[in-house]
Amino acid sequence: MDIKRILNACDHTLLSVDATWAQIAEVIDDAIHYEAASVCLPPGYVARAKEYAGDAVRICTVVGFPNGYATTAAKVFEAAGAVLDGADEIDMVINIGWLKDGLCDAVADEITAVKSACEGRVLKVIVETCLLTDAEKITMCRIVTETGADFIKTSTGFSTGGATLRDIVLFAGNIGPDVRIKAAGGITSLEDAEKFLDAGAQRLGTSRIIKLLKNEDGGGY
Repeated sequence: MDIKRILNACDHTLLSVDATWAQIAEVIDDAIHYEAASVCLPPGYVARAKEYAGDAVRICTVVGFPNGYATTAAKVFEAAGAVLDGADEIDMVINIGWLKDGLCDAVADEITAVKSACEGRVLKVIVETCLLTDAEKITMCRIVTETGADFIKTSTGFSTGGATLRDIVLFAGNIGPDVRIKAAGGITSLEDAEKFLDAGAQRLGTSRIIKLLKNEDGGGY
């Protein structure tokens, strides 16, 4: 098992509603020490996190999180604010109801608007796979590809399920060549993490992997 490969793919995550600055700082310190891909933090901590970490680790935050049904204007405002605060990466949640209503152009237009607000930062599009049919997942692969977003991401970790290997394989077979995959939610072990990477994911959204290496409770996202 290549532990470094796993760690380098981790977006080390703390998105709990009661997260304190002391906890955020610990997550940042751990991400730097273990050479994680990024830390994924609540928007309200981005500016302080960037000041604390500098360029030692990439700062990721979330937009329209976790439900995705905020207005496009609100998501664009959030993304623009995160960029001003120093975010390097943005993970946005789609409007799932729009997708289910067949409003694919509206979903695409929203992603495009948020991408513009990101001003070149990495954009990951969270589609909440546990709520979608296979046909809807394939539709989102097409939309994410056509809008030029950088990643399609499985899950928020706040709904009824997280990433599955089956969904990673489905994504890998339907995204364009410039789109990458982030598996998030429910990655409970190093063995799980390795399987997701082998299946085609390039990023792992997880709060557990570094905790396991530190011999701490592996509960969480």
